[in-house]
Amino acid sequence: MPVLPDRDGLDAPVTLDRREGPYGEVVLRQRGGHFEIIANGCFLMDTADGRSERLLMQAALDELTVDRPSVLIGGLGVGFSLAYAAAEPRWGRIAVAEREGAIIDWHRTGPLAAFSQHALDDPRVAVLHTDLVAYLAGDGETYDALCLDIDNGPDWTVTDSNAGLYGTDGLAAARRRLAPGGVLAVWSAQPSAAFEKALRTAGFRDVHTLEIPVRRGVPDVVHLARRA
Repeated sequence: MPVLPDRDGLDAPVTLDRREGPYGEVVLRQRGGHFEIIANGCFLMDTADGRSERLLMQAALDELTVDRPSVLIGGLGVGFSLAYAAAEPRWGRIAVAEREGAIIDWHRTGPLAAFSQHALDDPRVAVLHTDLVAYLAGDGETYDALCLDIDNGPDWTVTDSNAGLYGTDGLAAARRRLAPGGVLAVWSAQPSAAFEKALRTAGFRDVHTLEIPVRRGVPDVVHLARRA
């Protein structure tokens, strides 16, 4: 199980909003000057440190050679990935898939707008209010990069339905949605050798993992792979 962020010395959390939706409960909490998103009692992410999310985007961009590449980000979260992408002029079309309407609201009119840096207003950005797993499984446009951060990793999903994303069918769907030579980048709170093997089995090449040191516990990682 991934290690939760160090909260020693910080204030007790204050719940700002709580919503019930088709995927369960989602909660926005404030702890001192930072905000946390909790889904079905599972800590997802907070605004204390965006290094992992930024590396997710930068690592994918560094793997690409096409001009003005397109990217699909899943999901919106606290907005670090989207803000970092929108601040980079090399990205062309930027789509972000988020299934929780509450999270989109917190960025449009709530306190998380400061962390996504109003990137939702960027003309390159399209916010897709949709379940990422279902969206990838459907027919639609392709992207040069898929940057996915909807769970705590392939081995610890927020909901059972997300598990399919990291298996045979989900990875096949991701490959179909990538342009030739496109890059899949998946954030995880811990390394997963099983997921690396699954990527290779699904036909991806150049599979490798980047580590992001954290204050305690095992490093966060970004799993990277390329469509052959």
